[in-house]
Formats: sequence, structure tokens, C-alpha cells
Amino acid sequence: MTSAYHVLTELFESEGAADYLGEQVSMATHMLQTARVARESGASAALIVAALVHDVGHFSGAMSGRELMRGTDNRHDLIAAQWLSQWFDADVTEPVRLHVAAKRYLCGTDPDYYDRLSAASKYTMSVQGGQMSASELAAFAAEPHCESATALRRFDDAGKDPDAPIPALADFRAEIDALDRTLRSPAAT
Repeated sequence: MTSAYHVLTELFESEGAADYLGEQVSMATHMLQTARVARESGASAALIVAALVHDVGHFSGAMSGRELMRGTDNRHDLIAAQWLSQWFDADVTEPVRLHVAAKRYLCGTDPDYYDRLSAASKYTMSVQGGQMSASELAAFAAEPHCESATALRRFDDAGKDPDAPIPALADFRAEIDALDRTLRSPAAT
């Protein structure tokens, strides 16, 4: 099996170069900036990698992000988590799976959060279910990865600045390789 780093390199250089759904940065730039913000905040290696790959579902599944912007939830969070599970454990995939729900959760628990979202993120939230109900808030708060998902969501929001520094994917290779299960398996040697 090809390592996660090599597959991600191909994605970031091809589909990742596309515009990021109403934002002023490309998808790859967004994810690289999100990972940079996670690293600068002192996040764990797993959360840094989750930040780096959280939106690959926009371009690794049967539906692209274009459907989301046209009003159809592309479920990119679930697609990404499932696809990433071939390399990474739950400490990476669960925050990815929950990052859309975390946006909805934060809108229901932080009175100012919605106002800080970009226009594109406000629109996609409406497509993705809007603010959570009281029962959804309680269920999300009980998720084992609630804290890491909400941290990822905040990193995600900060990774959309066309003037911010953009690290290279190679800057995160150590974290990616350390968490890539396929590199630890006997068949990988």
C-alpha cells in the first residue's frame, strides 16, 4: 500500500490546488494553514494531522465540494474519515469525522461563534443541518472526541487567510509518517 504522505502529496498538488469553495485560498492552502495553526497552538501530532487532512473528502469522494456549494450536503466529513482510516487511527479520523458537527455544536454553545464564520462557512452550515438542537448538543458533548473535534473546528476557521504563511506538506511529513499504520506494519518493511 502506498503511504499516506505519498497519496496526500498527489492530492495536494492536483485537486488540492483548486479553489476552496467560496474562500480566498485553495483547498490545499486551507488545509496547510489549518495544520500550521494546530501546530502553533501546541496540538498533538494526531490533531495536527487531522487538521491537515480534514477536508480531503471534498475531493476524494464521489461528490465534490461543488455539490455542497450548490446546496447538497456532500458529507465530506464522513467520506474523509472513512478514506483516511486506511492509514490512520481514530485519533486522526474521529476529529475529521466530527468537524462539521463541531461547527454546528459551537454555533449552539458559543453565542459569538456564528458571527465569526466566513460567509461560505455560514452557507455550508445551513446545508449541513444548521445549529444543533438541544438533544444533538448533548449527544455531541458526549462524543469521546468532542474536544479534539471542536479544537479542529477552530483551527479550520483560522486556516482561510490569503495573507497568512503557507507551510509545505513536507513540513508535516514526520507527523504523517509517525501516525501512518501502513509504515508500522511488517508488510511495509
